[in-house]
Amino acid sequence: MFIAMVIVFILGYTAIALEHPLKVDKAASALLTGVALWVLFVIGADELVDWKGMFDNSIEKLEAFYHYVVDAGMQDKLGVTPAMVMSGKDLGPEATHYFVTHFELLHHLGEIAEILFFLLGAMTIVEIVDQHQGFKVITDKIKTTKRIKLLWILSVLTFFMSAALDNLTTTIVMVALLRKLIADRPTRWFFASMIVLAANAGGAWSPIGDVTTIMLWVKGEVTTIPIIRDVFLPSFVTMVLPLVILSLGQKGNVERPQIDSDSSEFTTAAQRIFILILGVSCLLFVPVFKTITHLPPYMGMLLGLGVMWLTTEVMHRDKVIGGKKHLKVTNVLSKVDVPTVLFFLGILTAVASLQSAGHLELLAKYLDKAIGDIYIINIIIGLLSAVVDNVPLVAGAMGMYNITPDNSIGEMAYYVVDGQFWQFLAYCAGTGGSILIIGSAAGVAAMGMEKIDFIWYLKKISLLALTGYIGGAVVYYLMFGL
Repeated sequence: MFIAMVIVFILGYTAIALEHPLKVDKAASALLTGVALWVLFVIGADELVDWKGMFDNSIEKLEAFYHYVVDAGMQDKLGVTPAMVMSGKDLGPEATHYFVTHFELLHHLGEIAEILFFLLGAMTIVEIVDQHQGFKVITDKIKTTKRIKLLWILSVLTFFMSAALDNLTTTIVMVALLRKLIADRPTRWFFASMIVLAANAGGAWSPIGDVTTIMLWVKGEVTTIPIIRDVFLPSFVTMVLPLVILSLGQKGNVERPQIDSDSSEFTTAAQRIFILILGVSCLLFVPVFKTITHLPPYMGMLLGLGVMWLTTEVMHRDKVIGGKKHLKVTNVLSKVDVPTVLFFLGILTAVASLQSAGHLELLAKYLDKAIGDIYIINIIIGLLSAVVDNVPLVAGAMGMYNITPDNSIGEMAYYVVDGQFWQFLAYCAGTGGSILIIGSAAGVAAMGMEKIDFIWYLKKISLLALTGYIGGAVVYYLMFGL
């Protein structure tokens, strides 16, 4: 079953990549792949669940499972005792299947739900701002229609916004903004793809800019000032290098979309500015909320959505609802791209099965044994994050290595707090996902919102993204590796 799961993942991934030739929505392929992998995992649970390995490497998970069984009142039915748990012996087929179908699946579902609720909240807030014409405040300030100038403005804006918000939220905001600036879809695909590159690059040097940097920051492998200081330049090069290459060959102007002359009657200028400021403030408040309350980011995003919802309800409650129906959040929700959310659910569920079954851990151990050099290992992790979600890859790397004391010497010095291994891992895992459109949360969001074709991205953008990724990695190596 171990090999069968790999084959099914590859087939599912191929179906997602060939969405347009097959004329099958990628969400359907992702959902089928995710469920099929968990079915195979359950069928082969007896051979795939390694109780001894769990005892040796993650005793905390084993103890957590035992407490879960006790809380559910299943210890007698499953025949699980504290002595069995602390011995590292096989707990038996019933306990093994219960571990997969209840403990592991629900654990991953909780993590996936955090991402999905975050995504839903962010997309809805952006759609509320859009329906109130809040982005018109920004688009009216951007007068240029020159292709390269506009590309530089949007990329740099995305790069710094991503560090303050995060790459996923920033991408959703900027792609919504693109729809007000560029009329034809092929050009918008191109700009949206470059926004993904800039968003991932911007998220890599900020402790709150990407899920993986948040993971490293929360666990203490990196701290705020050093990661900003040391990773900013490589991340900036990752964004700038593709832009420089494009500037040498790209010319011409972009076509602005036609403006509906009657659209301004739905909101006043003051309302547009107010809703834009409120929406951006709600998004910016998410990392502050997490720092203050230590609750997960999706709670802050849902709080922001609740504030936006209440505000708009009060704002429009005394008005005659006719042409203003689209301003109500109940109508805005119908415009949220549900297939994108379901695609997220499918692909993250599929990757979670590979993580639980041990595929990713095996890969990490192989890299450590076969290569050994931390720079090459991290570069490969970054390349793999274009195919497999970077969160489990980083989680696997974090599980393999421990923080060493500040006075460590030799190779162990790489693993101190803010050591080169952790910083370079943040860079590689954060920016490597740009190489493929489904390699990052930002890419998946842009793909869903603009229906970007996987093969088109592979042909037009992947080489640019790879060039920027390698360029930034070289810069970091020149700064610290020598």
